[in-house]
Amino acid sequence: MIMRALSKYALFLLLVVPLAALAALPAVQAPVRYMALGDSLAAGYKAMPATAGYAYQLYLGRAFGNIPDVLFDNASVPGARSSEVLNFQLPQAALFQPNVVTISVGGNDLLALLANPPITPEKVQAALVVFAQNLGQILGGLCLGMPAGGQVYLHTLYEIPDIPETAFGVPAFNQTLNDVVNQMSLFPSCTDKVLAVADVYTAFLGQKGLLLIERYQKKGIDVIEVHPTNKGHRVIEGQFRAIISR
Repeated sequence: MIMRALSKYALFLLLVVPLAALAALPAVQAPVRYMALGDSLAAGYKAMPATAGYAYQLYLGRAFGNIPDVLFDNASVPGARSSEVLNFQLPQAALFQPNVVTISVGGNDLLALLANPPITPEKVQAALVVFAQNLGQILGGLCLGMPAGGQVYLHTLYEIPDIPETAFGVPAFNQTLNDVVNQMSLFPSCTDKVLAVADVYTAFLGQKGLLLIERYQKKGIDVIEVHPTNKGHRVIEGQFRAIISR
């Protein structure tokens, strides 16, 4: 008899306690759905830890609202070019349905170009055309799927002094990025959205300690490492915050 009573009590706890716990949770759905798209920068690759990356810090640092009010998803993938963001990450955005998006894109398009010498004006122009087409479709797809007032924030690329080719490649990609954003801002489905670009390019110029390649060089290690340090991610985060607060 005692065992039967204990069994009934245990069953009661299994059924009732979880329901009581759920009832104690906030019933309000998070008003902000923040999604990070793009490449290794957005993924926090090589940041220590990865959550020191700028996208995580925007979320943890409440750039878009208090943490209970923000649902965060990071769909970025290290190595992703604009074509991968378009073909694989944009469909994930359709599932997540964000109303705030940050994007890091274009760096791997440029690196793929630099990895295929000689770098001719024709090759550069062809790469820029493809990048522009992909970026336009990414922004167009986001605008179509986001509610009125949706926000999309991108950032310019930074130069890497130890890769001299970036001195001309980066400005060309940045100009293309800005041109596409300006054009898409006039697109009918984007006119009620916020499309803005953070000026990471200028913020990195002449600064020390923002790139991991500097650390390798100080240790005598000959490695081309293009990723930011944690300090570099703080600079990127700061540039995003500067346009988010406008």
